Amino acid sequence: MFSYLKRGRGFYRNVVLLGLPILLQNLTTTFLGLIDTFMVGTLGEAPLAAVLVANTPVFVIQLVIFGLQSGSSVLISQFWGKGDTDSINRVIGLGCYAAGAISALFAAVMFFLPEQLMAVLTDNAELIPLAADYARIVGFSYLFNSITGVYVGAHRSMENPKLGLIVFSISMCANTVLNWVFIFGNLGAPALGVTGAAAATLTSRILEFAIMAVYALTNRRFRLRPAAMLRPGLPLLQKFIRYSSPVVLNETLWGLGTSVYKVILGHMEGSTEILAARALAGNIEDICSVAVFAVAGTASIIIGREIGAGRRDTVYEVGAALNTLAMLCALAIGIPMVLCAWFVFPGLLYPIFHLSGAAGSITTMMLTFTGIFLALRSFNSVNIVGVLRGGGDVRAATAIDLIPLWCAAIPAAAFLGLALRLSVFWVFAGIELEQVVKFGFGVRRFRSREWINDVTQFAKSEPGTA
Repeated sequence: MFSYLKRGRGFYRNVVLLGLPILLQNLTTTFLGLIDTFMVGTLGEAPLAAVLVANTPVFVIQLVIFGLQSGSSVLISQFWGKGDTDSINRVIGLGCYAAGAISALFAAVMFFLPEQLMAVLTDNAELIPLAADYARIVGFSYLFNSITGVYVGAHRSMENPKLGLIVFSISMCANTVLNWVFIFGNLGAPALGVTGAAAATLTSRILEFAIMAVYALTNRRFRLRPAAMLRPGLPLLQKFIRYSSPVVLNETLWGLGTSVYKVILGHMEGSTEILAARALAGNIEDICSVAVFAVAGTASIIIGREIGAGRRDTVYEVGAALNTLAMLCALAIGIPMVLCAWFVFPGLLYPIFHLSGAAGSITTMMLTFTGIFLALRSFNSVNIVGVLRGGGDVRAATAIDLIPLWCAAIPAAAFLGLALRLSVFWVFAGIELEQVVKFGFGVRRFRSREWINDVTQFAKSEPGTA
């Protein structure tokens, strides 16, 4: 029954070599994010909740950039399998154009209309001015982060995930140190509180952009060709739109949908405690999910490379092995997460973050839901982001990702939390409905084998791509 898992040591060694740098990068980023949450949390529950609200549009920006990375990866990983570095340069150029334009638009809205934007996300008058001060500064950081993300994502698709580990680890370490300086007023700096956290983020993003630029200009493994980047050509633009735009739309609408969850929570009674709990629970969830996202990133690279190299006959079993591996990782992580949520975190972790008793109980409930549904969430992430997208099946992946979210989970959560005004427990039960429905759709699509496509076919013969 599980014979597809017998792929030899070489396969799993390759998974580890590709996945370990991604895992370490995600672990470093999320762990330092937890430290950031702790630093802001020492200022009180209101600043912690305000930063969560302000980061809602930032979260959407990050997902748009991730969508550009993932959409580009569909093309880059298969071009890499064919050895077509010229087309890779053109895809990177298109990604930078799109990322720069989108992040500039978000930055402008967050700078000129921060209070109005925050008022949409929460009706808590205490949180709006704090969140607006943070959003006004932090929006500009993604002008730099978006370009860095596109370039680093391209190298990940070319089997060089170590670059992201190095760049983002340095950036996040710098962000943590600068938070200590600007939030609390150390080393002679003024104590800026929430505004200091935003200033630290902006400075660290500028640093990571500078590191990326130096690497890009000196790297010999993959040389940038400015002529190809600046003038990618119409044929490749058409391919980019065909395979990247559904992914960008997917991540944007998924990010907006996930943000709607926070809006629902922000309009419930006791929203300060609920949002503070969600800020901490979200960081713990991210730390416990790093292995899953590493498998997802690795799956996209491997699937794309196998198809690009012409090994279509083994792709289905490779995808099955990676999906199963993700679920096994989730089971190994989810059970300890639930146990820690009940028996370790209340006495050890929650007091450090100055959570009230109510916020601590809500955090435990949220982490329990996360641990129970982590295996389904892991299969869905790897199957959609890694396997289906890696196989070029971006439209089906988009439908599977969005329909359960917008047609099942969001209506259920909104009805339970805002119409019936039930407790946050029932709202989270409605939120997790997304994973159940998505799992059913995903399994059916994977078994159809219709997701296996060579997206680079005829690229060499098209003018402007060679």
